[in-house]
Amino acid sequence: MESFLSTKPSLLSTILLLTLNIDMHLAVLLCLLILKLSPSFANDGYGYGDDPLGTNIYQHTCPEAEAIIFYWVEQAVFEDSRMPASLLRLHFHDCFVNGCDASVLLDDTMDFVGEKSAGPNLNSLRGFEVIDKIKSELELVCPQTVSCADILATAARDSVLLSGGPIWEVQMGRKDGITASKDAANNNIPGPNSTVDELVAKFQNVGLSLKDMVALSGAHTIGKARCRTFSSRLQSNSNSESGDANIDFIASLQQLCSGADSSNTVAHLDLATPATFDNQYFVNLLSGEGLLPSDQVLVNGNDQTRHIVQAYVENPLAFFEDFKLSMLKMGTLLSPTHTNGQIRTNCRTIN
Repeated sequence: MESFLSTKPSLLSTILLLTLNIDMHLAVLLCLLILKLSPSFANDGYGYGDDPLGTNIYQHTCPEAEAIIFYWVEQAVFEDSRMPASLLRLHFHDCFVNGCDASVLLDDTMDFVGEKSAGPNLNSLRGFEVIDKIKSELELVCPQTVSCADILATAARDSVLLSGGPIWEVQMGRKDGITASKDAANNNIPGPNSTVDELVAKFQNVGLSLKDMVALSGAHTIGKARCRTFSSRLQSNSNSESGDANIDFIASLQQLCSGADSSNTVAHLDLATPATFDNQYFVNLLSGEGLLPSDQVLVNGNDQTRHIVQAYVENPLAFFEDFKLSMLKMGTLLSPTHTNGQIRTNCRTIN
């Protein structure tokens, strides 16, 4: 809770402190209300290109939208501590494939292959049922109004907030895509063994910078990964040659992943504070404790990324601010067919 309060304007902090002993749910909703009502907290000035998104999109058509989304995210987090990372990852994997259009949520059909079976997503993405619950209630309260893509963006924000991270006002107005691309999911989403150059290229391909890449990588301060995704980190010779060996850390991973059927065994991306959104991820990288090869390479593979990592270690508030801005920027990635999109009544299928 301390990290959340330390990043907010004094008015938000005061509201939280006054209501903390009464109802945390109420406290956060009051903060979201203040964001809505105060022009000084609006993100209209962030604008990226000809982005049609804006704030208060549902002010008159579905004023309960954000409260409903927050309620179900909060319930999901209470039941499953992994859910914040899962919902955040859903939004990320959605936006990197033809923009933030909820294409990642589409189920396969007899004549349609979606993105769920792509390599980065298969048996990996989670949280679909949470989105289903949110959408079901929204369809009862305000039918065919709130897009699944906006639900994903807002659920990602709420997941960060409930984990102790920064708050921001989500820009709304996305349309849901009417198609998906398994090939694009396989090719566009950065992999766990990516080099810095590969990471930078994939982020730049969607209009995000090197700094955005490092800031958004900080999402790995929460969540878990399977042994098979960081198997190359278990090779002591490989780590020694690359200069990023932390003998005790590598030994602990080797022990964790030594079972006969350990490919699906999971490890915390941040062992120190696994459920708290903070800058510990970057601290871990400097001590050679990045779980994924694509994490550790931010320190060992490029001087520029290492400099940013060091800056975030020294100034966690800078990380929070950059992460917030990069999330807003990523959230404006729209499908080339955005104008032909729809508001799905069921996030798993096209209307």
